[in-house]
Amino acid sequence: MTEQFKLKPISREAIPRAITKAERYRLINQSWAAESICRDILEIDPANQQVLVMFVLALTDQLADDHGHVMKVVQETLPRISDPYQKAYYTGIASERSGQALLHRGGMGSGAMAYDALREAMMWYERAESLRPAGNDDAILRWNTCARLIGGNSQLAPHTESAYEPALEE
Repeated sequence: MTEQFKLKPISREAIPRAITKAERYRLINQSWAAESICRDILEIDPANQQVLVMFVLALTDQLADDHGHVMKVVQETLPRISDPYQKAYYTGIASERSGQALLHRGGMGSGAMAYDALREAMMWYERAESLRPAGNDDAILRWNTCARLIGGNSQLAPHTESAYEPALEE
């Protein structure tokens, strides 16, 4: 039986320092720690846009570990990003990272699922491109990355109906 602990809230004044710590944890590939810090900050300041973005990034850093659960939390978090450009861009990031995780995980149908996720990312990047501020071509750079990944990997292809038909027992 696991022990349940009541989490301790951080103070509003501690948020800037906590953000810095979360950024550092992401940089040293401890996204689980960054995610935890983001959760603590969002308990105090649920609309903090910088932290919502970092939370999405920290979660998607962990897609290889628990794809289904992570994407569920990401999909619940993305609508809270208020800037239309950032919402489109980071939805694209989440889809792209999902596609890459599916591709690396492998298995039956993973190429088609990864392809679908990457194409969805490209659609979100196109939306972000139309909303981008002058001089910000980040969405174009990500779109091109997806296009190159799809074009350079024969595993990535749309789902096709299989010609396989199981034999019927008599």
